[in-house]
Amino acid sequence: MSSTLNLLFVNFILLCATTLASDPDPVQDYCLPDPKSGALRTAHLTIIPCKNSSEATTDDFVFSGMKVPGNFTDTGLAAISVNPTIFPGINTLGMSFVRADLKVGGINPPHFHPRATELAYIVQGSVYSGFVDSTNRVFARVIEQGEVMVFPRGLVHFLMNVGKKPATVFGSFNSQNPGMQKIPAAIFGSGINDKLLEKAFGLSPKQIALMRRRFR
Repeated sequence: MSSTLNLLFVNFILLCATTLASDPDPVQDYCLPDPKSGALRTAHLTIIPCKNSSEATTDDFVFSGMKVPGNFTDTGLAAISVNPTIFPGINTLGMSFVRADLKVGGINPPHFHPRATELAYIVQGSVYSGFVDSTNRVFARVIEQGEVMVFPRGLVHFLMNVGKKPATVFGSFNSQNPGMQKIPAAIFGSGINDKLLEKAFGLSPKQIALMRRRFR
């Protein structure tokens, strides 16, 4: 009896892990949010009912907001993230995407997406691209126009334009809400105790203060 219960418990854990591994499967062809119908808010989600499929139009499934780069940051990166909030047509389809433009020498700092694997397609340019696995092994190389690199879910990855011209990257995620946490901002812009950071990185209080000012 005990072994049977153990087997059932293991199967239950595996089932939960599989169920929670990605966005849930849709139960209809598509779900265009209908804000007019109100919203159901929970601790973690805001659920908006679908509008009647008879009201859907072709334009609901076309997004035109990625024709030109977004606004550049001081790292030389301009990113336009597309999720169901700005493109309702992908709601419940388990995907989202991003256009990233990099000036010459520009970078997308080390970061990770806790809820999605990413495919990065180089539209133009030469980009040093890579990720770090859980053993701290780096997988990185320069990828050129037309090439694709995959960043496994939850692993730190990065991009840097090493070419002589601006670069454009198209990223696709297998979640409509992949999340993103940039490593420098998470460490120095989150309010972690200064003494802990001093011991972890061998930095002085003055250096910690400098890093905090940069990433807040």
